[in-house]
Amino acid sequence: MSDHTTADSAGAIDYIAVEQSSRFRTLKRTQRSFIFPLAAFFLIWYFVYVLLAAFATEFMAQRVWGDITVGLLFGLGQFVTTFAITMGYVAFANRRLDPIASEIREDLENAQGEA
Repeated sequence: MSDHTTADSAGAIDYIAVEQSSRFRTLKRTQRSFIFPLAAFFLIWYFVYVLLAAFATEFMAQRVWGDITVGLLFGLGQFVTTFAITMGYVAFANRRLDPIASEIREDLENAQGEA
């Protein structure tokens, strides 16, 4: 099957063919190769925080500076990690995903316009 999308005389696009195209599969594989490892990392990091808070209370209650504790730093680290992951994904998507998605969209628009 060709990677170029065609529309029938009624202007209907064969979205199943688009989904099965090598460019679309590459797009999904590239996205998943970024998302799944990062999601696994974040979930592990989150559950370590929760488990430490539940079972290592003395460790989490250790004061680092003034009233700042290890637990507070870990909790704030969750927010920092969330923002870092978001910024990293946006940069990755802009650099790696958006060009492929734009090509696919342009092909779909051209096929729709030709029909």
